[in-house]
Amino acid sequence: MTRNVVVIIGVGGMGQAIARRQGLGAHVLAADFNKELLESVTAGLREEGYEVTPVPVDVSSRESVAALAEQAAALGEVRTVVHTAGLSPVQAPVPAILAVDLLGVALVLEEFGKVVAPGGAGLVIASMAGHFQPPFTAQDARELATTPADDLLSLPIAAEASFAGPGHAYGFAKQANLLRVQAASRTWGARGARVNSISPGVIATPMGQAELSSDHGATMQAMIGASNAGRVGTPADIATAADFLLSPAASFISGTDLLVDGGVTAAVRSGSLG
Repeated sequence: MTRNVVVIIGVGGMGQAIARRQGLGAHVLAADFNKELLESVTAGLREEGYEVTPVPVDVSSRESVAALAEQAAALGEVRTVVHTAGLSPVQAPVPAILAVDLLGVALVLEEFGKVVAPGGAGLVIASMAGHFQPPFTAQDARELATTPADDLLSLPIAAEASFAGPGHAYGFAKQANLLRVQAASRTWGARGARVNSISPGVIATPMGQAELSSDHGATMQAMIGASNAGRVGTPADIATAADFLLSPAASFISGTDLLVDGGVTAAVRSGSLG
């Protein structure tokens, strides 16, 4: 009997929460760059009864991502692909953010678009930061959406010198992620599969807590205070939204982004912050 394979790339807080929701009765292929974290999460999931195969991966490497996709296909039908791996502005400089948050997403969409099973679904974790960036020109948007991943960082708009700092590069990459998902919707659709993205707000993960403790923490707290929810999000909030987008209930949804930010973006755009 062919097993359904659930691929979770990035096993931080959100990745773990989604794995627990999606991995019931399936074979979970868990991947992360941090080998110690990967081993720890794998052990925890196995103790809870999940079937898990851990695989170290560098999402900025075509060879590494292609090998991961090949291994996933060898385990069974790749029905679910969730990409949560990323670096925040407080974790890395501009080149690393572009390599992981921009190129990494493009490589995952391309390589898993070759192996995802009919009826399968993919999900990319972007960020509300992408919604706060100035819109791209039509030409830049088209190039960011469709340029082959291997040439993506060679685009003039993606040149390191174009960014004022890691925060700028992060927002740029996350906005570009939405374009890559839109373009991938067509190629994944040729295989009978769907792909979407979620843009989380401030989530109570180690990465989120680091952001709140950064120089921009006070601004982020003010945004949260003015939001509808008035609180930080949890990994469970993201897993619940992912559950819908990855399910048959969302069979008519592809190439779109779902903001899961507690209403922060709405508060900012409506002028609720004053």
